[in-house]
Amino acid sequence: MPKRAREHDFSDARLTASQDESGEGSRPITAREIRPPQDGYLGGQLLVAMPGLTDPRFSRAVICICAHSADGAMGIVLNRPLETLSFEELLKQLEVEPVPPQRQIRLLTGGPVEGGRGFVLHTADWESDASLKVAGDLALTASVDILKAIAGGGGPRQGLLALGYAGWGPGQLEEEIQRNAWLNVTPDENLLFEGDADTKWRQALAKLRIDPLLLSASAGHA
Repeated sequence: MPKRAREHDFSDARLTASQDESGEGSRPITAREIRPPQDGYLGGQLLVAMPGLTDPRFSRAVICICAHSADGAMGIVLNRPLETLSFEELLKQLEVEPVPPQRQIRLLTGGPVEGGRGFVLHTADWESDASLKVAGDLALTASVDILKAIAGGGGPRQGLLALGYAGWGPGQLEEEIQRNAWLNVTPDENLLFEGDADTKWRQALAKLRIDPLLLSASAGHA
């Protein structure tokens, strides 16, 4: 298998990190496993960056929180398209057939942690033993089986593929919300899987009925 294919090996994807980075949404998860969402946590919610969050990795970011517990949180950034790799090229690297695929899904840069790990965020009408139930009709799968299903014309009704993720240590996300770095909003499929990445931040704010021109860094969360 080519060297680059190993860097995007879905079969070895885990919600752990081997590197340390600082800043909102970039701290690697230290627990080996994040438990499914519990009451009082934000699993399945969208984080919407406040204007005062100036870190270029998260400025105007919209993030789907896929797991959140006392151990920390992880999420996928939804509005950072991956420009350096196509879905077809990824399938070739992973030796997944057919190529060209019968279906295409969007590729994103999911966050600054573990940029070589791949995750498919998708509707839960398709699941495998490797799938993590996010919330409601959402699941997260890091197995190459889902790519085989999509390439063959099947798989989940809606989905996106992200390389990397945003991670928070215990209590870090809660602290950032208290500092008004993020708003949160319940997603819909259009916000998750459709629309232009350039307008997704404004669409998320519109769902909260907030005019970004009037938004200040002192606002609370939904």
